[in-house]
Amino acid sequence: MTHPESRPAVRMADLPLGVRPCSIAAALDVLGEKWSLLTLREIGYGVHRFARIAGYTGVSRDILADRLRKLEAAGIVERRQYSEHPPRYEYHLTEAGLELFPVLLTLQQWGDKWAMDKPVLTRRHTCGQPIQIDLVCHHCGQPATHDSIHAEIAGA
Repeated sequence: MTHPESRPAVRMADLPLGVRPCSIAAALDVLGEKWSLLTLREIGYGVHRFARIAGYTGVSRDILADRLRKLEAAGIVERRQYSEHPPRYEYHLTEAGLELFPVLLTLQQWGDKWAMDKPVLTRRHTCGQPIQIDLVCHHCGQPATHDSIHAEIAGA
């Protein structure tokens, strides 16, 4: 269905060949590897101290330090000092980090279905039911699926 306020749909596969600048690539520059996402998982679980994040993820200390610096520089986590002598910090999610929660839930849901024999964790909503992530259009309430979404070049 075409709406008058919409621009014409673009078939991305028909555009001239070339590396595409895109938001997915930009997000993956920050988040696109295992240790960053597992670090965010732990901080989201309430694990804020370096040694405990390392222990729960299995990441080496040097890689964790690098990922935390990168996440902090990207504005996804912030350091909060909890000890002056010696200086020690906790890591907390910023607003940008909190907005990654649905991404992590969706990734977990996909992993439960396609990557695990049996899920090890069930997340429940406050209503008591297991959470199921569904993408819907906020305007019309219909499911947002591969077939119901089209691309438009921004500013075109």
